[in-house]
Amino acid sequence: MSDGKVTSEDRGRVRILTLDRPNAYNALSLHMIDALDAALGEALADDAVGALVLQGSGRGFCAGHDLKEMRAHGSAEELTQLFDRCGVVMERIAVSTKPVIAAVHGVATAAGCQLVASCDLAVAAASARFATPGVNIGLFCSTPMVALSRAVPRKHALEMLLLGEMIDAEHAARIGLVNRVVADGSQLDAAIAMAERISGHSPLVLRLGKAAFQAQLEQPLPEAYRHCAQVMVDNMLALDAAEGIDAFLEGRKASWQNA
Repeated sequence: MSDGKVTSEDRGRVRILTLDRPNAYNALSLHMIDALDAALGEALADDAVGALVLQGSGRGFCAGHDLKEMRAHGSAEELTQLFDRCGVVMERIAVSTKPVIAAVHGVATAAGCQLVASCDLAVAAASARFATPGVNIGLFCSTPMVALSRAVPRKHALEMLLLGEMIDAEHAARIGLVNRVVADGSQLDAAIAMAERISGHSPLVLRLGKAAFQAQLEQPLPEAYRHCAQVMVDNMLALDAAEGIDAFLEGRKASWQNA
């Protein structure tokens, strides 16, 4: 079986990353995790890229970790490397300076569901299904839980983790795991449309805003307000804020300088 790869395609300022290991439902082997990390690094370092869309090839988005690999390379050292590397990539998505949108079809299970939860936004095909089913095979989805519990309310997260049942796209939207549900086959176009809209904003403002969002989540309320007030001050003093406000008042399109 091929180790798979992650392919990249640019559509304007949108970079589409595709998990390309279809014969294994795009399972996250260590090789695939490293490939995704490399593709993310290239996209985040490219000033021409304003937003990213992440999808899977073949019949589904991602079935999670490669269980055969985990059983074949199951020493404590090897498993620690696998989960640590995966955590680094998931965190990289969450704290990235550019928005990342998941376009989901088929199944997104275990670490695949974790990947969806780690993205900033998610669009799901109507027939897409989601689960953290590790409990069914004696392996609680502990690392997927980190992203899931930060994306959906506590009781919904625990329901998914403790029952290990599949939920459909509409259910996933109701609990906040995905933003929108669209007709089968249109999830990529819908995700790209969102990414294009986002990419039209100032890169500086997106960078400031996403960083502030992540920081304030972990802070007590008074500290969060102080932190975000300073972000607002810094933002207001930026050239793009002056340009954006002037463009609005003058009824014209803003010309961003990323400064």
